[in-house]
Amino acid sequence: QVHLAESGGGLVQPGGSLRLSCAASSTSALGAIGWFRQAPGKEREGLSSITVRDGKTFYKDSVKGRFTISRDNAKNTVFLQMNNLKPEDTAIYYCAAATDATPLFHIANMRTRSYDYWGQGTQVTVSS
Repeated sequence: QVHLAESGGGLVQPGGSLRLSCAASSTSALGAIGWFRQAPGKEREGLSSITVRDGKTFYKDSVKGRFTISRDNAKNTVFLQMNNLKPEDTAIYYCAAATDATPLFHIANMRTRSYDYWGQGTQVTVSS
């Protein structure tokens, strides 16, 4: 069992930035960690993912160029730097982990059912 804990959410004005953190209890059996979000009334969507072993990154078009995913393997932590935030970025942000048996194309596509462990989420609100 892997436990994930997100932090770093909050209220930010449009155009502002936030850095989310996802601390994992262990990454030894993980293939990747990803970031997802869910806005009220909408389905959960994948944003970005990073492989644990070699740091390969993937982004959805909606956040490419604005969000950057990174990792600190020594601290079992993955970050999501979010810049130029927009009101439509308002959502609960979750990190999730896929095991090392997960095919790379599932990791890259960020299908929610391919990720086995989920954090509790952190609220991000973009508003003036």
